[in-house]
Amino acid sequence: MSHFSEMKGQKVVVTGGSKGIGKDISVAFAKLEADVVIAGRDEVALSSAVEELKQIHPRCSYLVADMQDVQSVYGMVDQAVSVLGGLDVLVNNAGVNIPKPALEVTEKDWDQVLDTNLKGTFFCAQRAGKYMTENRKGRIINIVSQMAFVGYIKRSAYCSSKGGAVQLTKALAVEWAPYNVKVNAVAPTFIQTDLTSKMFQDQDFYHDVLNRIPLGKLAQPSDVTGAVLFLASDMANFITGETIKVDGGWTAI
Repeated sequence: MSHFSEMKGQKVVVTGGSKGIGKDISVAFAKLEADVVIAGRDEVALSSAVEELKQIHPRCSYLVADMQDVQSVYGMVDQAVSVLGGLDVLVNNAGVNIPKPALEVTEKDWDQVLDTNLKGTFFCAQRAGKYMTENRKGRIINIVSQMAFVGYIKRSAYCSSKGGAVQLTKALAVEWAPYNVKVNAVAPTFIQTDLTSKMFQDQDFYHDVLNRIPLGKLAQPSDVTGAVLFLASDMANFITGETIKVDGGWTAI
Protein backbone atom coordinates (compact mmCIF):
# COMPACT_ATOMS: atom_id res chain seq x y z
CA MET A 1 0.00 0.00 0.00
CA SER A 2 3.04 2.26 -0.23
CA HIS A 3 1.34 4.23 -3.00
CA PHE A 4 -0.87 5.76 -0.28
CA SER A 5 2.10 6.79 1.88
CA GLU A 6 0.83 10.39 1.98
CA MET A 7 -1.96 9.16 4.30
CA LYS A 8 0.49 8.80 7.19
CA GLY A 9 -0.41 11.35 9.87
CA GLN A 10 -3.53 12.54 8.02
CA LYS A 11 -6.31 13.56 10.37
CA VAL A 12 -9.48 11.69 9.43
CA VAL A 13 -13.07 11.60 10.71
CA VAL A 14 -15.38 8.75 9.66
CA THR A 15 -19.04 8.97 10.68
CA GLY A 16 -20.85 5.67 11.16
CA GLY A 17 -17.36 4.27 11.62
CA SER A 18 -18.05 1.41 14.03
CA LYS A 19 -19.44 -1.20 11.64
CA GLY A 20 -19.95 -2.23 8.03
CA ILE A 21 -18.46 -0.01 5.35
CA GLY A 22 -17.52 2.73 7.83
CA LYS A 23 -15.45 0.34 9.90
CA ASP A 24 -13.71 -1.06 6.84
CA ILE A 25 -12.82 2.49 5.76
CA SER A 26 -11.54 3.34 9.25
CA VAL A 27 -9.38 0.21 9.39
CA ALA A 28 -7.88 1.02 5.98
CA PHE A 29 -6.93 4.55 7.08
CA ALA A 30 -5.48 3.20 10.36
CA LYS A 31 -3.34 0.72 8.40
CA LEU A 32 -1.96 3.67 6.45
CA GLU A 33 -1.11 5.31 9.82
CA ALA A 34 -3.67 8.07 9.56
CA ASP A 35 -5.07 9.39 12.87
CA VAL A 36 -8.74 8.38 12.85
CA VAL A 37 -11.75 9.51 14.86
CA ILE A 38 -14.86 7.40 14.32
CA ALA A 39 -18.23 8.87 15.25
CA GLY A 40 -21.70 7.42 15.71
CA ARG A 41 -24.54 6.87 18.15
CA ASP A 42 -23.71 3.45 19.58
CA GLU A 43 -21.00 3.89 22.19
CA VAL A 44 -20.59 0.13 22.78
CA ALA A 45 -19.97 -0.52 19.07
CA LEU A 46 -17.67 2.52 18.79
CA SER A 47 -15.62 1.50 21.80
CA SER A 48 -15.20 -2.05 20.49
CA ALA A 49 -14.24 -0.82 16.99
CA VAL A 50 -11.67 1.60 18.43
CA GLU A 51 -10.00 -1.20 20.41
CA GLU A 52 -9.49 -2.95 17.08
CA LEU A 53 -8.27 0.23 15.37
CA LYS A 54 -5.77 0.95 18.16
CA GLN A 55 -4.17 -2.46 17.61
CA ILE A 56 -3.40 -1.25 14.10
CA HIS A 57 -2.53 2.39 14.87
CA PRO A 58 -2.62 3.81 18.42
CA ARG A 59 -3.77 7.30 17.37
CA CYS A 60 -7.42 6.35 16.90
CA SER A 61 -10.39 7.35 19.04
CA TYR A 62 -14.16 7.73 18.97
CA LEU A 63 -16.78 10.39 19.65
CA VAL A 64 -20.49 9.87 20.23
CA ALA A 65 -22.77 11.96 18.02
CA ASP A 66 -26.32 11.87 16.70
CA MET A 67 -26.28 12.77 12.99
CA GLN A 68 -29.90 13.95 13.19
CA ASP A 69 -29.01 16.61 15.77
CA VAL A 70 -27.13 19.58 14.32
CA GLN A 71 -25.65 20.74 17.65
CA SER A 72 -24.43 17.21 18.33
CA VAL A 73 -22.80 17.11 14.87
CA TYR A 74 -21.14 20.50 15.40
CA GLY A 75 -19.84 19.42 18.82
CA MET A 76 -18.43 16.19 17.39
CA VAL A 77 -16.56 17.93 14.56
CA ASP A 78 -15.19 20.62 16.90
CA GLN A 79 -14.04 17.98 19.37
CA ALA A 80 -12.51 15.85 16.60
CA VAL A 81 -10.50 18.84 15.35
CA SER A 82 -9.32 19.44 18.90
CA VAL A 83 -8.40 15.77 19.49
CA LEU A 84 -6.69 15.37 16.11
CA GLY A 85 -5.10 18.80 15.99
CA GLY A 86 -6.75 19.56 12.65
CA LEU A 87 -8.86 17.86 9.98
CA ASP A 88 -7.73 16.65 6.55
CA VAL A 89 -10.43 14.17 5.54
CA LEU A 90 -14.09 13.80 6.48
CA VAL A 91 -15.87 10.62 5.37
CA ASN A 92 -19.62 11.17 5.70
CA ASN A 93 -20.69 7.56 5.96
CA ALA A 94 -23.47 7.55 8.59
CA GLY A 95 -26.70 6.55 6.92
CA VAL A 96 -30.02 4.85 7.52
CA ASN A 97 -32.67 3.16 5.41
CA ILE A 98 -36.25 2.27 6.35
CA PRO A 99 -37.48 0.15 3.43
CA LYS A 100 -41.25 0.55 3.02
CA PRO A 101 -43.73 0.80 0.17
CA ALA A 102 -44.21 4.49 -0.68
CA LEU A 103 -47.87 4.31 0.33
CA GLU A 104 -46.86 3.29 3.85
CA VAL A 105 -44.02 5.73 4.56
CA THR A 106 -44.83 7.84 7.63
CA GLU A 107 -43.62 11.36 8.32
CA LYS A 108 -41.39 9.92 11.05
CA ASP A 109 -39.82 7.43 8.60
CA TRP A 110 -39.22 10.19 6.06
CA ASP A 111 -37.68 12.55 8.62
CA GLN A 112 -35.41 9.87 10.04
CA VAL A 113 -34.01 8.94 6.62
CA LEU A 114 -33.68 12.51 5.30
CA ASP A 115 -32.37 13.95 8.58
CA THR A 116 -29.59 11.37 8.79
CA ASN A 117 -28.65 10.91 5.14
CA LEU A 118 -29.04 14.46 3.85
CA LYS A 119 -29.33 16.94 6.70
CA GLY A 120 -26.70 15.17 8.82
CA THR A 121 -24.37 14.92 5.84
CA PHE A 122 -24.76 18.62 5.08
CA PHE A 123 -24.21 19.94 8.61
CA CYS A 124 -21.26 17.62 9.20
CA ALA A 125 -19.71 18.81 5.91
CA GLN A 126 -20.55 22.43 6.79
CA ARG A 127 -18.74 22.25 10.12
CA ALA A 128 -15.74 20.41 8.62
CA GLY A 129 -15.75 22.93 5.77
CA LYS A 130 -15.40 25.78 8.24
CA TYR A 131 -11.98 24.43 9.29
CA MET A 132 -10.96 23.23 5.85
CA THR A 133 -11.71 26.51 4.05
CA GLU A 134 -9.70 28.38 6.71
CA ASN A 135 -6.75 26.00 6.17
CA ARG A 136 -7.25 26.07 2.40
CA LYS A 137 -7.09 22.32 2.13
CA GLY A 138 -9.23 19.31 2.89
CA ARG A 139 -11.29 16.52 1.43
CA ILE A 140 -14.86 15.55 2.08
CA ILE A 141 -16.09 12.19 0.82
CA ASN A 142 -19.81 11.49 1.04
CA ILE A 143 -20.93 7.86 0.96
CA VAL A 144 -24.11 7.93 -1.12
CA SER A 145 -25.68 5.07 -3.09
CA GLN A 146 -26.47 3.91 -6.59
CA MET A 147 -30.04 4.73 -5.47
CA ALA A 148 -29.11 8.34 -6.16
CA PHE A 149 -29.21 7.39 -9.86
CA VAL A 150 -31.80 4.62 -10.17
CA GLY A 151 -35.15 3.96 -8.57
CA TYR A 152 -36.01 0.82 -6.64
CA ILE A 153 -39.02 -0.46 -4.71
CA LYS A 154 -39.49 0.48 -1.05
CA ARG A 155 -36.79 3.15 -1.35
CA SER A 156 -38.68 6.44 -1.94
CA ALA A 157 -37.19 8.27 1.07
CA TYR A 158 -33.78 6.65 0.64
CA CYS A 159 -33.54 7.49 -3.09
CA SER A 160 -34.56 11.07 -2.31
CA SER A 161 -31.94 11.44 0.42
CA LYS A 162 -29.10 9.97 -1.67
CA GLY A 163 -30.03 11.91 -4.82
CA GLY A 164 -29.95 15.04 -2.69
CA ALA A 165 -26.54 14.10 -1.32
CA VAL A 166 -25.09 13.78 -4.86
CA GLN A 167 -26.32 17.28 -5.73
CA LEU A 168 -25.06 18.56 -2.38
CA THR A 169 -21.63 17.11 -3.23
CA LYS A 170 -21.55 19.13 -6.46
CA ALA A 171 -22.77 22.34 -4.81
CA LEU A 172 -20.15 22.20 -2.03
CA ALA A 173 -17.41 21.24 -4.51
CA VAL A 174 -18.13 24.33 -6.61
CA GLU A 175 -18.40 26.67 -3.63
CA TRP A 176 -15.28 25.45 -1.85
CA ALA A 177 -13.03 24.89 -4.88
CA PRO A 178 -11.41 28.34 -4.42
CA TYR A 179 -10.27 27.16 -0.96
CA ASN A 180 -8.73 23.94 -2.32
CA VAL A 181 -11.34 21.82 -0.52
CA LYS A 182 -12.38 18.85 -2.65
CA VAL A 183 -15.80 17.32 -2.18
CA ASN A 184 -16.63 13.98 -3.81
CA ALA A 185 -18.89 11.01 -3.25
CA VAL A 186 -18.84 7.23 -3.58
CA ALA A 187 -22.05 5.46 -4.63
CA PRO A 188 -22.07 1.74 -3.77
CA THR A 189 -24.55 -0.89 -4.82
CA PHE A 190 -25.74 -3.44 -2.25
CA ILE A 191 -22.82 -4.49 -0.06
CA GLN A 192 -22.23 -7.77 1.72
CA THR A 193 -22.09 -6.79 5.43
CA ASP A 194 -23.51 -8.07 8.71
CA LEU A 195 -26.14 -5.34 8.42
CA THR A 196 -27.40 -6.47 4.99
CA SER A 197 -27.18 -10.25 5.54
CA LYS A 198 -30.69 -10.25 7.07
CA MET A 199 -32.12 -8.54 3.97
CA PHE A 200 -30.51 -11.11 1.71
CA GLN A 201 -32.14 -14.03 3.53
CA ASP A 202 -35.07 -13.14 1.26
CA GLN A 203 -34.01 -15.24 -1.75
CA ASP A 204 -36.28 -13.42 -4.25
CA PHE A 205 -34.76 -10.10 -3.25
CA TYR A 206 -31.23 -11.54 -3.34
CA HIS A 207 -31.66 -12.93 -6.86
CA ASP A 208 -33.35 -9.75 -8.09
CA VAL A 209 -30.36 -7.70 -6.92
CA LEU A 210 -27.80 -10.11 -8.41
CA ASN A 211 -29.65 -10.12 -11.74
CA ARG A 212 -29.29 -6.34 -11.93
CA ILE A 213 -25.52 -6.35 -11.35
CA PRO A 214 -23.61 -7.23 -14.56
CA LEU A 215 -20.61 -8.44 -12.51
CA GLY A 216 -22.99 -10.96 -10.97
CA LYS A 217 -22.13 -10.59 -7.30
CA LEU A 218 -22.53 -8.22 -4.37
CA ALA A 219 -19.85 -5.66 -3.54
CA GLN A 220 -17.58 -6.13 -0.53
CA PRO A 221 -16.84 -3.26 1.90
CA SER A 222 -13.25 -3.20 0.58
CA ASP A 223 -14.58 -2.29 -2.89
CA VAL A 224 -16.05 0.90 -1.44
CA THR A 225 -12.96 1.57 0.68
CA GLY A 226 -10.76 1.46 -2.44
CA ALA A 227 -12.72 4.32 -4.00
CA VAL A 228 -12.60 6.31 -0.74
CA LEU A 229 -8.83 5.92 -0.39
CA PHE A 230 -8.36 6.98 -4.00
CA LEU A 231 -10.43 10.15 -3.48
CA ALA A 232 -8.55 10.92 -0.24
CA SER A 233 -5.17 10.46 -1.91
CA ASP A 234 -2.91 12.66 -4.04
CA MET A 235 -3.98 10.60 -7.07
CA ALA A 236 -7.30 12.45 -6.95
CA ASN A 237 -5.90 15.98 -6.60
CA PHE A 238 -7.84 17.32 -9.59
CA ILE A 239 -11.14 15.58 -8.89
CA THR A 240 -13.97 17.45 -7.20
CA GLY A 241 -17.76 17.33 -7.45
CA GLU A 242 -17.57 13.74 -8.71
CA THR A 243 -19.46 10.65 -7.62
CA ILE A 244 -17.72 7.32 -8.24
CA LYS A 245 -20.22 4.51 -8.64
CA VAL A 246 -19.12 1.19 -7.14
CA ASP A 247 -22.05 -0.76 -8.49
CA GLY A 248 -20.73 -3.63 -10.62
CA GLY A 249 -22.33 -2.01 -13.66
CA TRP A 250 -25.93 -1.74 -12.32
CA THR A 251 -26.36 1.87 -13.49
CA ALA A 252 -24.58 1.27 -16.83
CA ILE A 253 -27.54 -0.63 -18.29
